[in-house]
Amino acid sequence: MLRFAEEIMLLLLDDEGGDFLHVSDWSLRCALAGAVLMDLALENRIDTDLKQLVLVDATPVGDDLLDPTLARIAAADETHDAAHWVHQTARNSDQIRDRALARLIDHGILERRDENFLWVFKSRRYPAVDGKADREVKLRIMGVLFSDEIPDPRDIVIVCLAEACGIFQALLSARELATASARIEQVRKLDLIGQAISQAVWDIETSLAMAMHPPM
Repeated sequence: MLRFAEEIMLLLLDDEGGDFLHVSDWSLRCALAGAVLMDLALENRIDTDLKQLVLVDATPVGDDLLDPTLARIAAADETHDAAHWVHQTARNSDQIRDRALARLIDHGILERRDENFLWVFKSRRYPAVDGKADREVKLRIMGVLFSDEIPDPRDIVIVCLAEACGIFQALLSARELATASARIEQVRKLDLIGQAISQAVWDIETSLAMAMHPPM
């Protein structure tokens, strides 16, 4: 079974070109951080409520996507809320992204292609090898958005992460997004870490906007 960070990268993948849909850099960083925290929660290593994220079990999972964050939580001198750990883990989002992509390549789901442009600039693409895993993730999430069925806990997580980093704005047409917006909000409220991620993204983007456009 894929980890949430891997599924987020597959949701972002352009099926045709092997490039990734454009979303806000900070939003994606927070979403990848949230993906790790949510996997740790499902592994019964952490738990969270509206006020705090607590360590349940410091035993390593044996997974290089999750264990570095688990170790940092276990080493903390005091308890913090989920938003704090979203911010802290987002600092390591480059490593999380790179590990997720490397694992998708190892699974035989993606391949990496480095291409030169004008003999100077190099671009990197990740075309799907057969597209099965990519399609499966997207079909699952579309099924959640456009039905009234009770979603699987894993699909709730993916909807929260995708909403937090703006994937749906890039993935859906304007009409589809308008149709699904109420359902997205309904599903998003089912997960406390998802709410913390959304709040962390909002706080970061608000801070950036104020820094770029300070009040007169």
